[in-house]
Amino acid sequence: MTNSAPQPTAAPSAAGTGITYAAAGVDVEAGDRAVELMKDAVKATHNASVLGGVGGFAGLFDVSRLLAYRRPLLATSTDGVGTKVAIAQAMDVHDTIGFDLVGMVVDDIVVVGAEPLYMTDYIACGKVVPERIADIVRGIAAACAQAGTALVGGETAEHPGLLGQNEYDVAGAATGVVEADALLGPERVKPGDVVLGMASSGIHSNGYSLVRRVINHAGWALDRQVSELGRTLGEELLEPTRVYAGDCLDLVRTLNGTAGGADLPLRGFSHVTGGGLAANLARVLPKGLLATVDRSTWELPAIFKLVAELGGVPQADLERTLNLGVGMVAIVAADAADTALARLAERGVAAWAMGTVGTDDAGASSSAASGDPDYVQGAKGVDGGSVRLVNTYA
Repeated sequence: MTNSAPQPTAAPSAAGTGITYAAAGVDVEAGDRAVELMKDAVKATHNASVLGGVGGFAGLFDVSRLLAYRRPLLATSTDGVGTKVAIAQAMDVHDTIGFDLVGMVVDDIVVVGAEPLYMTDYIACGKVVPERIADIVRGIAAACAQAGTALVGGETAEHPGLLGQNEYDVAGAATGVVEADALLGPERVKPGDVVLGMASSGIHSNGYSLVRRVINHAGWALDRQVSELGRTLGEELLEPTRVYAGDCLDLVRTLNGTAGGADLPLRGFSHVTGGGLAANLARVLPKGLLATVDRSTWELPAIFKLVAELGGVPQADLERTLNLGVGMVAIVAADAADTALARLAERGVAAWAMGTVGTDDAGASSSAASGDPDYVQGAKGVDGGSVRLVNTYA
């Protein structure tokens, strides 16, 4: 959504005092009203470690608990929501986009086994509409509460002339902590490990530039009822990202306990975001190992089939752009797989065994050299392990 209409030129006041900040398009009082509307939701995420209240120059978080750690490592992540905000703006629904933001940030942190402690957010908009800003922040706060993360601060910036009156963008950053000898990652993965997939809630927050291009090309409106989806297209596209942080940390405690060690049964996670399943899984495998993922272990959700059909999108492009129904992956020792699946089921997370880890042989390496779309080695600057996708979707 763009606003190509010229911005009105403000005239000097009758008193001849010149152009004011408000006349330039920035409403400070609206910003204050937005804070009043959101502050209760923000406070609800605070625990005993949060000092001060809403509105300070800096958020304060008491980390004296880290004194009990043997060697605490801080983990940090930052992200945005991308062009999914255009769907929220078009539908004038703003209380779900916060889940997308929090999920994109905290679920990167839990990949290494870190507990996300606190988060801050940033909202840039063309015009502060207090109710809209409050809706966005309420969504962020609700997702933080679900993840057990304190929302300790944020900023709302009004940028008239740069953004249209109904346009905004959101970003956030979070910090977490993990004990050094409990850190999860590629060095823990071994041949024979099992790859578990956790179902996504939908498209999540990646690939919307492709999705929006497809639906625009097809001429479909967001209010179109789609029988395969059981709701309107817009409602499906705005489905919030699932926040896995609490589920992943519970799985860490269930399988690995609270002590660290060299041979923990839960080896690591992979958050399936931009780049798709194979590329993100390859990032958390050590070089020399290959994860073989069986597509036949799950069925593509309807929205992904619809995007493919409407746009004639090649399967290889779908797989390197969208999550295709898998939002998070856990890699576990073979004898821990059943326990992991049972625990996830108890928490209401649909999960299944989707593959195994083995050694990467010369044949797999030659697949990469020949440009085999079913094979990925390393990704996003990480010269890591390999992933091969086999069979067809159920």
